[in-house]
Amino acid sequence: MRTLPALLLAAFVLPTLAFAAPAPKKPVAKAVHPAAAAASTGPRSIGVFGDWQAATYSDGGQGVCYAFTRAAGAPPATAAVLTVSERPGARDSVAITTPGLYPANAALSVHVDKTVLDFYTAQHSAFARDGRIAVAAFHKGSAAIAPSGAKSEDRFSLKGFSAAYGAILKACPAK
Repeated sequence: MRTLPALLLAAFVLPTLAFAAPAPKKPVAKAVHPAAAAASTGPRSIGVFGDWQAATYSDGGQGVCYAFTRAAGAPPATAAVLTVSERPGARDSVAITTPGLYPANAALSVHVDKTVLDFYTAQHSAFARDGRIAVAAFHKGSAAIAPSGAKSEDRFSLKGFSAAYGAILKACPAK
């Protein structure tokens, strides 16, 4: 007979507990994917090397490292910027970004001492057709000169480029 009270309990009391009001839920902190958390952080300086600065940031969980310098003689807010970046799958990407627009799909010749580098344009940027050749010229040169208008040019110092480039290679090694 001891089992009868247990059966009655199981038959009548337990089903009513199942329909009782649920306990209030505690707020759950939303999990943030590590890549999203890293992507939300801004650039982190690697260092300043002569006229060049080097930095790194995360893009979709992938490390991106870049070195840049601004055109000489222009206020920082309006100066053109010459950048070399390293990321997985895109090594030695070289770009010039300006506040003004370049003609669409135009060819642009950038001079590094006596070497002429071929760039192509897209809106506010010009990109080296061969980044490896551009980087090699930057190592050997003293200045990069790019046309920036009908009768003007942007002059970029290459002082400190080799050290800045070495720093970004160390921070984002090829895999």
